[in-house]
Amino acid sequence: MKTKKLLSILLSTILAMSLLLTGCGGREKETGGDRKTDATPTKPVESTDKKEEKEEKAEETKAAGKIIIFQSKVEITDQLEACAKAYTEETGVEVEVWGTTGDDYLQQLKIRLGNNQGPTVFSLAPGAESQELKAYLADLSDLSFVGNIAENMANEIDGKVVGIPYTMEGFGLVYNKNLIDASKVTDYDSFVKMLQDQKAAGVNGFSLSQESYFLIGHILNTPFALQNDPVGYIDKLVAGEVKLQDTPEFVEFAKFMEAIREYTNNPLEVTYDKETGDFATGKSASIHQGNWCYGMFKDYDISFEMGMMPLPLAGNDKLAVSVPTCWYVNSQASAEEIQAGKDFLNWLYTSETGKKYLMEEFGFIPVVSTMESPQLDPLSQAVSEYAVAGKTIGWPMSQWPAGIVDVYLKPVAEEFFTTDMSGTDFLVKLTDAFVQAGQ
Repeated sequence: MKTKKLLSILLSTILAMSLLLTGCGGREKETGGDRKTDATPTKPVESTDKKEEKEEKAEETKAAGKIIIFQSKVEITDQLEACAKAYTEETGVEVEVWGTTGDDYLQQLKIRLGNNQGPTVFSLAPGAESQELKAYLADLSDLSFVGNIAENMANEIDGKVVGIPYTMEGFGLVYNKNLIDASKVTDYDSFVKMLQDQKAAGVNGFSLSQESYFLIGHILNTPFALQNDPVGYIDKLVAGEVKLQDTPEFVEFAKFMEAIREYTNNPLEVTYDKETGDFATGKSASIHQGNWCYGMFKDYDISFEMGMMPLPLAGNDKLAVSVPTCWYVNSQASAEEIQAGKDFLNWLYTSETGKKYLMEEFGFIPVVSTMESPQLDPLSQAVSEYAVAGKTIGWPMSQWPAGIVDVYLKPVAEEFFTTDMSGTDFLVKLTDAFVQAGQ
């Protein structure tokens, strides 16, 4: 920067001497562009100052580098890339969005952060994931809108706000109202009857898909959430002090999984795209998903009303609702890059363009008091209504050992769906997985 300034001053001096020697004769612009004549007044010193100012700004931008965003929600990839383009158009700062399948996102992120090649802005689940990577989380307490974030929604560690919530999300059974009467699916027996009735009618009654969280992570959350002290139970499980196969809610969970294996399509043969596509076209009556999946239906002409109801495990009548993901800024980046990341988040949550993307394009439920969604899709509306009514259970899965779903739980679920493993053996293997992951 200093060298550039010295060169600029030197150029200004040479230019001034040249003008003294040549008088008011014509000259070329400093950029080597079109020739100006005497008829076009020039202000050499002023134009050089302006050029120097532009160069300084360009140098600052270069020093900060482009903002790199890496996040796990594949549903908003296209929309986020459009948002990044809009940010560049409004600010001049380049933004690159890294892609991911979502399945091995956390491992990819750890490798990149560990190699000092991490993104500027990234996502994590608040809880075990953010605690494990807290050395990489910048303090975001000074962002202008932090005070307007709904209570208990921001991710705080050691008294500092380090994570900005995406949205409020909920999951359960997304169902076709033309095929299923939610008031009649309230427990294990009625759930199995629904599966049997749908199969007899040539419809897949319920669907999971092969991706780790959609296969086992989300659905396994429910029996944990039904414990009196979910976090305490997790701690004891990891320590080997309790076992899933000895806990009533998990024993019934295994029965649910056996029924799913018997009466529905094998989830290992179903991708997320196929799961949502089959539901949109009426081939599946219900899927275990959250309100985030509504964006997957945009390319379909859906002819039915949809809703969301709880997984009726042990008579549960509540949706699982929480803040699933937060934005974080890489604290190991340069000071300029950290500020650039903060500036992006500030723009995203306070500018008209940013808020439009959050509410309308991403389909997020507002978590900041200054934001309002013009309209909620049917699934987000269901989540909002359950939350307002206080009929929600939490996401204790965020307190599971980091990385357990991809590395330990998914292989067990894959074995379950490819063999005749009993429900009891399934729980034994899941119990062992928690102990191993916690070591």
